[in-house]
Amino acid sequence: MTTSASVPTEPEGAIAAEQTVTDRLVDANRKYAAVFADPGMDARPVLQVAVVACMDARLDLHAALGLELGDCHTIRNAGGVVTDDVIRSLTISQRALGTRSVVLIHHTGCGLESLTEDFRHDLEMEVGQRPAWAVEAFRDVEQDVRQSMQRVRTSPFLVHTDDIRGFVFDVTTGLLREIDPS
Repeated sequence: MTTSASVPTEPEGAIAAEQTVTDRLVDANRKYAAVFADPGMDARPVLQVAVVACMDARLDLHAALGLELGDCHTIRNAGGVVTDDVIRSLTISQRALGTRSVVLIHHTGCGLESLTEDFRHDLEMEVGQRPAWAVEAFRDVEQDVRQSMQRVRTSPFLVHTDDIRGFVFDVTTGLLREIDPS
C-alpha cells in the first residue's frame, strides 16, 4: 500500500528514507495548520451543488470547475458511480445541508473500463470472502453517466432531482463534455 511504503528520497522536498507517504502527509498538515486561519464557513455549500466524480488522481475538480473552498460538496469514488453510499451522501447533502443541484463527472481513460465483475471473484478466491459491493465496471462511459443520472433522478430519498447533469471529463484536454440523459 502507498500509505506504508517507503518513499525514495529526492533532492527537492526530500523525505527521509524511513519516512512513509503517510508521514509526509502528516508533516505537510503540520505546516498547513501552522498558517491556517479558520474561514468561518458553514458546512452548507455556497453554490448549493454536490459534485459526484471519480477518485482518479488526474481530476482536480476545484480547478477544472472554477470552484473555491466552500462552494460545493464533493463525493468521489472509483468511477464516480452512483452507489447506495453516494445516494446516502447526496440525501444528507440535500436534506440537511441545502444542496439543490447534482453534477456527475466521469472521465476518459477510467480504470473501471478495464475491469469486470470477475475482479470480485478473484478477490473472493484470494481472501476467502466475497465482497458485498459490486465493482460497477463499465465499457461505455457515456452510458454509465446516463445510468448514474437515472439513479439520482429516481431515488426516492432525494428531493431535488430537476437539476441533474452529467459530463465526461477528457483527461488529455481538461474539457467537460455534457451527456444527453436520453
